[in-house]
Amino acid sequence: MRKPYFPKQNGHPEPLRAVCSRRVRFEEVDPLGIVWHGRYPSFFEDARMALGDKYGIGYMVFYEHGVVTPIKMMHVDYHQPLRFGEEFTVEGIQHFSESARINTEYVVRNGAGEIATTGYTVQMLLDLNMNVLIALPPFFEAFCDQWKREEPCACI
Repeated sequence: MRKPYFPKQNGHPEPLRAVCSRRVRFEEVDPLGIVWHGRYPSFFEDARMALGDKYGIGYMVFYEHGVVTPIKMMHVDYHQPLRFGEEFTVEGIQHFSESARINTEYVVRNGAGEIATTGYTVQMLLDLNMNVLIALPPFFEAFCDQWKREEPCACI
């Protein structure tokens, strides 16, 4: 069992989850026929977009509320390679945070359902003038309040 990237905190709701499926494309592999390590952030982004779409908290929703969410930190652990033509899934797992940040974990599984890669990102929240927000913007605070009540929805 691997150590969690974002350990469960008392009083925090269950993480939000979304899964997307893909097939490894030729352009994503190296001469050995395995996915080049630099492609995994793109796979993580596919899952992050799926989370945003599923729960109504995508990049454009933040932007429409005057907020941008750049990556502050990224970590990747490679367990086993994906190969050309292989089907795989990427699960995005967004963890609750009281801070003005977005903590997302990723699990890439190969066609057999085995863990191929794991990782996480931490996104900070900035206003459109690139000032760091230290409190949640009202629209996201409302979303998080719903989440705490275990009622997250795409209703912002």
